[in-house]
Amino acid sequence: MSIMRNLLNIIVIILCGCLYSCCTEGARQTKSGEVCSHTIQVSSLFPSSSPCLVSSKAPNTKSSLRVVHRHSTCSHLSSGRATTNPDHDEILRLDQARVDSINYKISKDRVRPMKSTDVPAKNWGSGPGTYIVTIGIGTPKHDLSLLFDTGSDLTWTQCQPCVGGHCYSQNEPLFNPSLSSSYSNVSCSSPVCDLLEKQELNGGCSASICGYKTSYLDNDATSGFLAKEKFTLTSSDVFDGVNFGCGNHNEAKHMKEVAGILGLGPGELSFPSQTAKTFNKIFSYCLPSSASNFAGHLTFGSAGISKSVKYTPVSSESSHRLNIVGITVCDKQLEIPSTVFSTSSAVIDSGTMITRLPSIAYSALESAFKEKMSIYKITSASEILETCYDFSGLKTVTIPKIAFSFGGGTIVELDPKGILYPIKISQVCFAFARNNKDTDATIFGNVQQQTLQVVYDGAAKRIGFAPNGCT
Repeated sequence: MSIMRNLLNIIVIILCGCLYSCCTEGARQTKSGEVCSHTIQVSSLFPSSSPCLVSSKAPNTKSSLRVVHRHSTCSHLSSGRATTNPDHDEILRLDQARVDSINYKISKDRVRPMKSTDVPAKNWGSGPGTYIVTIGIGTPKHDLSLLFDTGSDLTWTQCQPCVGGHCYSQNEPLFNPSLSSSYSNVSCSSPVCDLLEKQELNGGCSASICGYKTSYLDNDATSGFLAKEKFTLTSSDVFDGVNFGCGNHNEAKHMKEVAGILGLGPGELSFPSQTAKTFNKIFSYCLPSSASNFAGHLTFGSAGISKSVKYTPVSSESSHRLNIVGITVCDKQLEIPSTVFSTSSAVIDSGTMITRLPSIAYSALESAFKEKMSIYKITSASEILETCYDFSGLKTVTIPKIAFSFGGGTIVELDPKGILYPIKISQVCFAFARNNKDTDATIFGNVQQQTLQVVYDGAAKRIGFAPNGCT
């Protein structure tokens, strides 16, 4: 009996010690705030065949457009079904081509040697073409699917007739300006044509008609006429005389059946600048993930902006530039020298998928992430993504919270889907990439923007972020 009593006493002591340890740990978590990790269903990282749902957070306003991820069940380009087995290697290569174009534009330092026959890139590359909206152009209205792009100013679409058959396949019929009563060309003497020269988009003159031309480092290119046309967001929200590029010579094989680009950059030719009298250069969006069966939204004007939005100042007349000051993992600030982010430009971009970081910052973030993910099996890398995991056989995974700190004291916590990039269940990758050079731009990409409400206030020169912007 005494032996049993002693054994019971030992067990009680051990249990009390464990309970004390747990309570102490719990107290530390309570004292420091929320638990610093996300536990998510592995299946939620991959597209489902569920019907597309309208975002409950989409503002009930005439100026709000539906945004779809091209690989989701919401995309009409995939016939209402989630796209299966997208070519991720090609997607990531196109993403890198866009990054190369951004660095070319910002630094004027070509990322790759240019041959004498190459046309210098004058705009940001089209990239993998992730997010799409539908805009009505012309009279009668002709609905067209356009990539929306915060890195481009000029809106353009393919137009008939195609010179020498140089138009790529798109989902809707090509826009025919001869069938629109509201179409007109812009003359070479117009001040608007001078804006093309300023932005290095001038394509010369033909019969006194202003032409545009631009090419990209991903070998896509478009050229045609600068024109004015009626643009319809909804039946009650129509804009006359919007300047756009009517492209009749297009080599854009990476556009993937979309008709062109809706330019949301800060320049004078962008759609927000041309509609500034109505919307005061304000627009917001929420980007759904590829796995989501929700459509996001692109909203012009101040309607529906969250009360919890936090703003950070932006600079530059040519791109949406941010001031990144730090990164935290599990509420712990990473030890990144303050000069790392100030050495090069930092931009936010809707067309770049994977966030690019200076090598020192990437190494610090990757190391902290891998430490928290040590229980999971590491697998082979994929293109630009260095750290990948095999989640085969797992129903849930627990990942650390990651947040970015921007100028002005704004802290943005990433959604779990903004931390991982799923290729297949046996290869789910850390969704960040390392810059090749210290002078390359830091880019806050669209994977990291997913599910956030992102607000562009051009008049006040600031960008805001709020959580849970889509659902």
